[in-house]
Amino acid sequence: MELAYYSDYAVRLVNTEEPARGKDALTSVEVVRDLFGPSQSAARRATDADVTRFRSVRARLRAVFEAADTGDERLAVDLLNSLLLEFPVSPQISGHDFRDDDGRPLWHMHLADHPSNATAGYAAIAAMGLAFHLTEYGVDRLGLCEAAPCRNAYLDTSTNRSRRYCSDRCATRANVAAYRARKRLEADRSERTGLAADSAQPTSAQGDRRPDLRGR
Repeated sequence: MELAYYSDYAVRLVNTEEPARGKDALTSVEVVRDLFGPSQSAARRATDADVTRFRSVRARLRAVFEAADTGDERLAVDLLNSLLLEFPVSPQISGHDFRDDDGRPLWHMHLADHPSNATAGYAAIAAMGLAFHLTEYGVDRLGLCEAAPCRNAYLDTSTNRSRRYCSDRCATRANVAAYRARKRLEADRSERTGLAADSAQPTSAQGDRRPDLRGR
């Protein structure tokens, strides 16, 4: 089963909103359909009513990432279990679209949903994909970008669990900001050190106290 493919459903939906920037891209049924990617048959079920329903599921998925990001493992699991109970799927063996050199199907596991609407179908796959990722790699592999004010969701697939940003762009921006902050701190320290050194130097009026013997 392609875990990365299914778990990406959750990431794509969560990242349609940037709360810190006050931005929300989930504004039309066309956006909802685009979230399904190549699954056009599922996308065609979407209607205008799914926009509001997708936003509700998005908030619940973001809550899972937020709990994981703060280290609240139990809460992240409980929130995800709630989604799994509400939006169930049925695993099935599938061979569509994939053939070997002899033309035979390349059998693989597929998550089959039986939704009453497009939102239920998307939510079922997103929740199950995220659950597979969590149980396979750990709760700490679910993160929110540290490059404020981004806070986009991401799935950490690095070998050393070192990912902190949702993209190379955010990583570069954060590194540049950290570099500039260090330079400002160094400049402030240098300025304070210079001022302290200047205040410690005796002036001619204060430092030279020898008696004036001229004219005696």
